[in-house]
Amino acid sequence: MRTIKLQVNNEAYKHLMWFLNKFKKEELLIINEDEQYISVQNYLKDELKQIENGNAEFIDIDKLDAELEATIRQYED
Repeated sequence: MRTIKLQVNNEAYKHLMWFLNKFKKEELLIINEDEQYISVQNYLKDELKQIENGNAEFIDIDKLDAELEATIRQYED
């Protein structure tokens, strides 16, 4: 499959979605990029830039395990 990214106004969006919904699921997958999706995407891009620039902070597996266990204990009850 190929991906096409469009930016359309509200009126064109209604018509376009009507048309696109005529396709079968095997032919077309509609991916809605809402604000939350875009926010997460931007966050991940920033994190990748920090890694590439050598400015990222990492923790070892033992510290990660301890933090995860503490979080789980906090919400278990």
